[in-house]
Formats: sequence, C-alpha cells, structure tokens
Amino acid sequence: MHSEFHTTRRVEFSDTDMAGIVHFSRFFVFMEAAEHAFLRALGTSVSTEWDGNKIGWPRLEATCTYLSPAVFEDVLDIHLKVIRKGTKSLTYRFDFFRGETAIASGELSTVCCICNPGEKIRSIPIPDFIADQIADEADDTDGRG
Repeated sequence: MHSEFHTTRRVEFSDTDMAGIVHFSRFFVFMEAAEHAFLRALGTSVSTEWDGNKIGWPRLEATCTYLSPAVFEDVLDIHLKVIRKGTKSLTYRFDFFRGETAIASGELSTVCCICNPGEKIRSIPIPDFIADQIADEADDTDGRG
C-alpha cells in the first residue's frame, strides 16, 4: 500500500520570475506533476477509462506556503503524502526541499469523478483498483509524521 511518493524537479528558466526566483504559481504545476507521477506509479492516471467511463480528479482546494526561494537550475525534492483518503476524495500534502532547506509546502484536495464528454460531471467512490493501493493515513491528518 502506498501513501508516500518522492520525485525531483529541476527548476527551468521558464519557472522563474523577473527576480530570478520560482514564480509562486509554478509550485501548483509542480504539485500537479508530482500527483500525476504518483498515480502513474499506481498504474493509473489523472485521466483514465474505467467501466466504460472517463474518470478524472477535479480539484476541490489547493494551497501553498512559501518558505525559502528557489532559483533556476535548483533541483527540488518533492515529497507527496496522502494525508486523507475519503470514499470519493484524496488530499495530498507536498513538501519541497533543496537539500536540507525547506522551500515550500502545499496541499491539494481532489475528488474522483466521472467526466464523460457531454455529461454532467459527477463524483463517485474511488474505484477499488486505485483505492486498494493507497494506504489510509487518517491517524496522521496533518501530514507531519
């Protein structure tokens, strides 16, 4: 069972602002990329077919707290942790580090939905082939271990 995932990302020039530091909005892109990599590691995707339907993960909430600047060519270690597994939703915590330096932390809440073209989006219980692979971390909802 999985509840944690690690990946890295090198800061590209296009990630930076006029001051030469990573623009605040890019951390949301980094969180989404880490989420996609986590789901691929489970053998699925943020957009997949299941039981004749297109399944997606619309966002409910996203936050980020910035602790220290990151700059072009820094390699960021991104630690994803599932801090809440509901019947229909997942909440992730992301911690960003450059070496031992904490750069940022964020959270992203998503809901599993049927997203068929031409139909109203509707939430569904997370399919077992995904849910059964994700550990329930209900005893550690703040994500700090």
